Amino acid sequence: MVLFKRKVEIMDQIAGQPIQAPQLGMSATQWRNGYGVSSDGQDTNSKNEPTRLLTKSATEIVIYFSRSGSTELLAAKIAKITGADILEIVVDEPYSGKYRQTLSRANYERQTKSYPELKMSVPDLSQYKRVYLGFPIWAMTLAHPMTSFLLKYGNQLGEKQIIPFMSEGGYGEGNSIQRISQILSQQGVQATVHSRPLVVDGNKVDKSNYQIERWLKSLN
Repeated sequence: MVLFKRKVEIMDQIAGQPIQAPQLGMSATQWRNGYGVSSDGQDTNSKNEPTRLLTKSATEIVIYFSRSGSTELLAAKIAKITGADILEIVVDEPYSGKYRQTLSRANYERQTKSYPELKMSVPDLSQYKRVYLGFPIWAMTLAHPMTSFLLKYGNQLGEKQIIPFMSEGGYGEGNSIQRISQILSQQGVQATVHSRPLVVDGNKVDKSNYQIERWLKSLN
């Protein structure tokens, strides 16, 4: 297991930085639908600077949040195939590396609608025609940092194609697509939200190349 994890970290990078995803390679029994998966306590950023790869020529951008690395690896794969720019969503207070503590905090945030503050600057998104939004599924809906991003910066997504992708624990996309549409609609934003997202089990992202390629072809 250790050797496999190290191989993943060396071979897979995003914007020149290593991706850490300890759950990759776990069997279904070990993974338990994502229950108990730890992180490094910095939302995959303990050894990296927040991912930010922006150019003046790209017409597509991947915007993502990842706690334990699976969504980050998906983001890297999509960006590599499409040539899209990349922007990582960063929260002011990272989630705990311990699963139960993160679960407790996420439940409280959802119940009180006190979504996390963001610690990032977002560029002018007007040059992009297509925006890939990546996130893990939490309690059958968007991870809260993506909700925070949409609430604060969704007004920049008008007249764009919004293409969701996600890692999940085996129970599907939940109401995440409807939630994206709802938040944008409440802000008066008119955007096309793709109804068939990319959905990948969190422990199988490293084996998803063919699925990603087929999905991207289906968008055109």
